[in-house]
Amino acid sequence: MKKKVKGKEGEKYLDYRIGLGKRAFDIIFSFLALVFFSPLLILIAIAIKLESKGPIIYSQRRVGTGYDIFTFYKFRTMVNDADKKLSKLSGLNEYLKEERKEHQIENGYKGEKECSDCKRLGKPCSPILFIDGVEICENQYLRLRKLELLQSAFFKMKDDPRITTVGRMLRQLHFDEIPQFYNVLRGDMSVVGNRPLPLYEAEHLTTDEWSYRFMAPAGITGLWQIRSTEVHNPEERIALDNQYAMIAKPWTDFKIVVKTIITFFSFKKASF
Repeated sequence: MKKKVKGKEGEKYLDYRIGLGKRAFDIIFSFLALVFFSPLLILIAIAIKLESKGPIIYSQRRVGTGYDIFTFYKFRTMVNDADKKLSKLSGLNEYLKEERKEHQIENGYKGEKECSDCKRLGKPCSPILFIDGVEICENQYLRLRKLELLQSAFFKMKDDPRITTVGRMLRQLHFDEIPQFYNVLRGDMSVVGNRPLPLYEAEHLTTDEWSYRFMAPAGITGLWQIRSTEVHNPEERIALDNQYAMIAKPWTDFKIVVKTIITFFSFKKASF
C-alpha cells in the first residue's frame, strides 16, 4: 500500500500517511487477534469445507487507499462463483428498491403535486420531463439518477440466496472477517478505516464528491460499521466515509475500536 496519497480540495493538497503509532497498533492488535481466534479458525475451516464445494478462503481484488488495488481475504460465506451470479440478482438490490418505492410514494412519477425538492425551494416543478410516458420534475429526475448510480455501486440484498448456512452464521457473528487481520499485517489495510471496495463499486466513485473516502486507509471497521443502523442509503454511507477521512486521528480510532469490540461481543448487528 502506498504511504502517501494526494487529493485535491480547492487549491490545497491533502497528504495521507499511516503514522508509526497507527501502524504499530495495527500489527500488535492483528497479531493478538489471530492468536486469540486461532482455535476457532480451524473449526470454521472444517465447517465451510463440509458444507459446500469451493475454497475455504474467499479472495477478491479490492480498492483501498488512493485507489490502490490489493487482494482481500475473508472466509467464504457464499456458494462458489457467487460473484458471477450477482448481475442476475440486481433487481433485488434493497438500496434501489427502497429509493424507487420512496419516489413512487412521493409523487407517483406523475407530477400530480410538487416534489419535495421544488417545494423546499418555494417554486413550482419546472421543467417537467416525460420519461417512459410519465411526467416527472427535472430536479427529482436528476436526484433519482444520482441515487441510482450510487445504488448500482452498492449492493444490499435481503435473504441473499447465495449465502450458505454456515456462511449466514459466520456473518451474524462477524467471524467471516477474521482473515482480514492478515491483510492488516501485510500492510494492505488498517484495523480502523474505510471499507475497501470491490472494483465494480469503486469505479462508480471517482468524482471529487465521492472519491475523498479513498484518502483514508482501508480498514476492517470504521464509522460506517458502528453507525450502520443510522445509514439508510449509499449517500449517507459515503458521507461517513468522507467524514472519517477528514477527522481520522488516534483518539477517533480508539473510540471506534472500543465500540466495535462491544458490538462484536454483544452480537449486535453491524456492517463489516
